[in-house]
Amino acid sequence: MSDAVSDVTRLRVGTGFDVHAFEEGGRLVLAGVEIPHTHGLVGHSDADLIAHAVTDALLGGAGLADIGEYFPAEAVAAGADSMGLLGQIVDLLDERGCEIVNVDCVVAMQAPKLAPHRDAMRTSLAAVLRADVDRVTVRASTTDHLGFIGRREGAAAIATCLVLRGA
Repeated sequence: MSDAVSDVTRLRVGTGFDVHAFEEGGRLVLAGVEIPHTHGLVGHSDADLIAHAVTDALLGGAGLADIGEYFPAEAVAAGADSMGLLGQIVDLLDERGCEIVNVDCVVAMQAPKLAPHRDAMRTSLAAVLRADVDRVTVRASTTDHLGFIGRREGAAAIATCLVLRGA
């Protein structure tokens, strides 16, 4: 196999997905940023669905198991910092010689509007990933009032990443 082909085969795409229900009065934390809102997401941890989706995407890109293998729900403390858990996976990838090339995340929720918080979320995520902010995107979408997201019962996120695996 030529060096060029060998280098290309070290590139791996990973995809992660997460969904959480809304609850009135809870905290809404996305990419480590607290977003003012009447409802927060419910989960074993702080329910940061961006952090969860990105964590799973990185694990997939590195050819590893899913987030539940590393952080089983019953072992995660209530309200645990999901960005801290993501940081542990970044450390694991670093130990394995993996480099994060880029991360793209789309959040689907009807409300609140995320555009005013996008830069803060990208900056927070980039810091944990130890990546330049221009290699991290966070985008938002709605479902035009369709389904559980459209009814404002919950939110979802999907993340895709490109990882250069160690030689």
